[in-house]
Amino acid sequence: MEFREMTVFFIGAGPGAADLITVRGRDLLARCAVCLYPGSLTPPDLLAHCPADARKIDTADLSLDRIVGELVAADRAGHDVARLCSGDPSIYSAVAEQMRRLDAAGVAYQVVPGVPAFAAAAAELGRELTVPTVGQSLVITRVQARSTAMPPGETLATFAASGTTLAVHLAINRIEQVVAELLPHYGADCPVAVVHRASQPGQHILRGVLSGIAEDVRAAGIDRAAVIFVGRVLAAGNFPDSYLYSAARDRSAKLRPR
Repeated sequence: MEFREMTVFFIGAGPGAADLITVRGRDLLARCAVCLYPGSLTPPDLLAHCPADARKIDTADLSLDRIVGELVAADRAGHDVARLCSGDPSIYSAVAEQMRRLDAAGVAYQVVPGVPAFAAAAAELGRELTVPTVGQSLVITRVQARSTAMPPGETLATFAASGTTLAVHLAINRIEQVVAELLPHYGADCPVAVVHRASQPGQHILRGVLSGIAEDVRAAGIDRAAVIFVGRVLAAGNFPDSYLYSAARDRSAKLRPR
């Protein structure tokens, strides 16, 4: 990939562990004179990749206008800018509105993917989320709390009606609501897992079933930074091997150029 000389880079910082940033993200961070990072969500070891004289700006208490103002000002001054985003920029990162404003200001930007929280959480569980004949789809969603309203039709009940595996973000403080909406569709015995602070110090994993998970969460004192997984794939054991590596699969055919 080619990079313009002066660019804003939206860099996925990963789920928390400093070494889960991509090599590309790390290398770009090391060349940017200005770095905007999301407060305490950014491990200090990650910021250590910045140049020694880099200007580091904590955005935790900044408004959108101030954040974009810093990005534009740095670009106008001739600097590459690293805008770190927790997890991956493609989900729940609020980069869309930042990009829109940069477009209006004529500032170039590029996006560097990162490890999303749900992927890190699944890794910590030691589970594949797409298991043959059990579950081949994953819905990533959230619930409305102190946040933007959900679009019409995007409800837990709507997604649950399909029985697909769910990864629910930003919902741990609404765990009772989550359970109430999902119980009629998944049943009381449906496997559930909660991963708190995946890949970070203080990580905590709860495994249980839908009917008891709310009580478990409250007893553990988990109230933020958690992903809730719901689905039969979490406990699947008696399933057929994937056809991908089957001895019966015909591997003689070669792809032909189009």
